[in-house]
Amino acid sequence: MTIAAELSARTPLRLAPASATFAIAIAGYLAVNLSPYMITATQAAIGLDVLAASWLVTGTLLLTAVAGLATAGLCAGARRHQVARIGLALATVGFLAAALVPALTIPGLLIGGLGAGGAVASAGAAMASFRNPDRVAGWNGFTNRGVISIVLATLPLLGLAPLNVFGALALFSAIGLVMTRWLPRAPMIDAPATLGTAGAATGEAMPIEIPPTGAIRTQSEASSRLLTISGFGILIVFALWAISEDSLWAMIGIIGAETSGLTDGGLGIALAGATAGGLLGSLALMAVGNRLGRAVPLVVLLVLGGILKIVQGTLTDETALIVAFIAWNSIYAVAFMYFLSTAAALDARGRWSGPCSRSTSSARPSRPSSAPA
Repeated sequence: MTIAAELSARTPLRLAPASATFAIAIAGYLAVNLSPYMITATQAAIGLDVLAASWLVTGTLLLTAVAGLATAGLCAGARRHQVARIGLALATVGFLAAALVPALTIPGLLIGGLGAGGAVASAGAAMASFRNPDRVAGWNGFTNRGVISIVLATLPLLGLAPLNVFGALALFSAIGLVMTRWLPRAPMIDAPATLGTAGAATGEAMPIEIPPTGAIRTQSEASSRLLTISGFGILIVFALWAISEDSLWAMIGIIGAETSGLTDGGLGIALAGATAGGLLGSLALMAVGNRLGRAVPLVVLLVLGGILKIVQGTLTDETALIVAFIAWNSIYAVAFMYFLSTAAALDARGRWSGPCSRSTSSARPSRPSSAPA
């Protein structure tokens, strides 16, 4: 595809479509971030022990991942809005039922998780519709971390009752549902071999059709084999990287307590610093855009992140571990945004950014595991 065709297939980053895309992404990722709160709320709602509640929340998030991967292909085509609306409607109904009716907690959470997968897939694909995917990924990371940080700080003040936790999930899903009307549509691909063939062969007059206002311009070429290979390569590398990241994230509290005496207070400081680092990284990516390219910065970030993962397992001082943890999580946030922007740049329909946003958890819970008391 030529540069001109690529630009014509993408839309500028305007308030309405950008707000819709980011709001739907937040609605889809919120359950992942609230998973520790969901465990507490589930215990309060139906009296499950912590292990059973954890399995229920894990099942909810697994359904989100499966639904997101299953609908990613649809979101790269004409059914993006339909997937978003159905998914967000299911999420709203499911989480609201879990918030209001204790007997419906289990089916409500599972239905809500299923719907959230459609939200994440549609938002991930929609990010590819905008020009300058790097700045779009930066804005998405900034709004996502900012809003979710506020929710994470507010809910404990209100209490982790089912009405508050599951109600928050339902509220954000409902907001996303209302905003689906402004979600960018996927550009459609023409079939070049069939365009004008009959008329050209017979010499018949070809009527000129003027598309209605707001119609989506189409791409003139299918993705090349090289782009397809690149897309699958991005997804594979991203999935392997994310598994390694989330594995350490899940255990860092226990590892830190054993090796460096990390306390819950120190872990709280580390989490606050990691959030701030992610926000600063988002701002930096918005400012830089693609001026540094994508491949080189991503490789550098992956190498630095890998080194910091190894270092954290060797530190014996709590302060040093907190500093390394903050640096590692800041790099994680920027690397994730680079993965998403690279996938979005490959195809304006979101063929790769949709599954990339859902090929793993893609967003972490509010806190890693702590050492047992």
